[in-house]
Amino acid sequence: MKLSNSIKLLRQQHGDLSQQQLAELVGCSRQAIIAIESGKINPSVETALKLSHALNTPVDQLFALQEGEEKECFCDKIADFFKRLKKA
Repeated sequence: MKLSNSIKLLRQQHGDLSQQQLAELVGCSRQAIIAIESGKINPSVETALKLSHALNTPVDQLFALQEGEEKECFCDKIADFFKRLKKA
């Protein structure tokens, strides 16, 4: 599963807050904010909570799990398992 976020949108809604300004509020680097926004890294729980507080948004509205391909892959594995079970 992939973690998606709405940090960029919320930054823009909060008076066009820059990545640098958000980083200073949260206590991390601008590069970390860039990487989190782009989905390259997932924030620690502490950083996620700090982002939530800085953007005045509940964590569950700031971040969401995307199931996409992995969900289909998991379903395929289950189907294959039952097929093999029937053959046995």
